[in-house]
Amino acid sequence: MKLIRKTLSIIPLFNGLSSEQLDEIGAITVERRYGRGDSIFMEGDAADGFYIVADGQVKIFKTSLEGKEQILHIYGPGNPFGEVPVFSGRRFPANAVALVGSRILFLPRGAFVDLIARHPSLSMNMLGELSMRLREFTVQIENLSLKEVPSRLASYLIYLASEQETANRVTLKISKGQLASLLGTIPETLSRIFAKMTAQNLIRVEGKTIRLLDPLGLEDLAAAGKLAE
Repeated sequence: MKLIRKTLSIIPLFNGLSSEQLDEIGAITVERRYGRGDSIFMEGDAADGFYIVADGQVKIFKTSLEGKEQILHIYGPGNPFGEVPVFSGRRFPANAVALVGSRILFLPRGAFVDLIARHPSLSMNMLGELSMRLREFTVQIENLSLKEVPSRLASYLIYLASEQETANRVTLKISKGQLASLLGTIPETLSRIFAKMTAQNLIRVEGKTIRLLDPLGLEDLAAAGKLAE
């Protein structure tokens, strides 16, 4: 219980809540552990609660009838997932799988909705989280439908720099194959784009670390959408 309570206290979703409110949330929270590749839920499963990554990494994805996988999100510690269908009373619209050994917190729908009814501040936090997710989906749809792959990659690197609070380098926490799926392309195409961006001195790839040699050039590429020939 103490470990759950400590985890809840540092999750952005619960910022500003009192110790008593966190204790109430902790009382309904169930800790679950998943190994690498374990399924957390499948598309079409009943949304009987939502999840928060305490430790580890979770992939949210959909699979086409032909078996092609499209990664929608990859979440790390502190990120909630599966919350939207819970509040709409529907089924999960995608799949969730642990990418590494993960500790996941599960909050049952009924008990959590009861808490929200008693604590308006928690309701406001949830509205903020759902609004942020809507913006993320809007940007993702725009990137996948309107931008070329080089622009998507540049945008993602800029996003990582902001998320990791670094100006000139980022660390990839997923494989390049997973990154390709996230960007809606294939690994071979992604490798060619990395090579071109390196040749144009925009970036330098050092294993999992990518140095951003020309941040302004990356911003231009994110906006323009195409690499110079």
